[in-house]
Amino acid sequence: MESATVPDATLARQTAVIGAGAWGTALADLLARNGHAVTVWAYEPDVAESITQQHENPRFLPGARLAPSVRATNDLAAAVDGASLVCMATPSHLLRGILRQATPHLARSAPLCIASKGIEIGTLALMSDVATDEARGHPVVALSGPSFAAEVAARQPTAIVAASDDEAASVLVQETLSNSHFRVYTHDDIIGVELGGSLKNVMAVAAGMVDGLGLGHNSRAALITRGLAEMTRLGVSLGASPRTFAGLAGLGDLVLTCTGSLSRNRALGLEIGKGASLDEALAGRETVAEGAVSAAQALALAEREGVEMPIVEAVNRTLFEGYPAQRAIEDLMGRELRPENDR
Repeated sequence: MESATVPDATLARQTAVIGAGAWGTALADLLARNGHAVTVWAYEPDVAESITQQHENPRFLPGARLAPSVRATNDLAAAVDGASLVCMATPSHLLRGILRQATPHLARSAPLCIASKGIEIGTLALMSDVATDEARGHPVVALSGPSFAAEVAARQPTAIVAASDDEAASVLVQETLSNSHFRVYTHDDIIGVELGGSLKNVMAVAAGMVDGLGLGHNSRAALITRGLAEMTRLGVSLGASPRTFAGLAGLGDLVLTCTGSLSRNRALGLEIGKGASLDEALAGRETVAEGAVSAAQALALAEREGVEMPIVEAVNRTLFEGYPAQRAIEDLMGRELRPENDR
């Protein structure tokens, strides 16, 4: 695909981050420390005030001291005005509506870096497709990979992927975000990178269920490995490369989210595995566990494509039908025997 005209990465100094959750806040801090002017759009007035005045976001990224130059606002138009790169870090189910409001105020041809992960409810569209629908003429880059926001804000070494059909746009994002502790690789398989980022959240809920049941390392390793096989099957059916799922946005993000103590999706599954209902497990949570949102959409997408995803099916039954997690694991273990490479 011929690249659209995008600003030179070295000139991408005015940036916007839409969404002031943990990940959006960490990206804003990263951009500021890389020398870029950053404006964050926050839905919550107290979050915008805290970021601007106290240089912290105790509500969504507690303990992180933000770069003093980061500014936040509740005015979406003001946040994107003049920005030569816009990073979208909203919950997946809100992306379309927020983009629809923001698009009339975007600078011409400004690339959109989509850091939201998920599958849209109803349409089953990937987040890059949502962005393309709502912001025509703007290059779209999907950002994904193993990256807990708190560790990025703490400047711990991290490597992720920027994927796009537009090479110039992916290089722009790569060069704008990369520094000595944050390394960005480019990729041209936007479908594979996005699916990896979305489906791993569903698998992390399953992994949390395994841990909540008190099962061991064998069980978790089997779950992660077979989960990767499911992710790859669906990705290939949609035109992704199987190799993508062996990389940072596939295996890398899957391992992190299924095993890390900072994983919101694993934490949700952990409560489910211990016997909590979905409503009980979600009660009091201020942050979104995308795995709960994406599980039903992933299953619908698999059914549409005629792809078998037994782990995704088990997660859906447990989350939404009250099926006991222990029985869901037993059902998976009791499935018909087959070759490992039978896809």
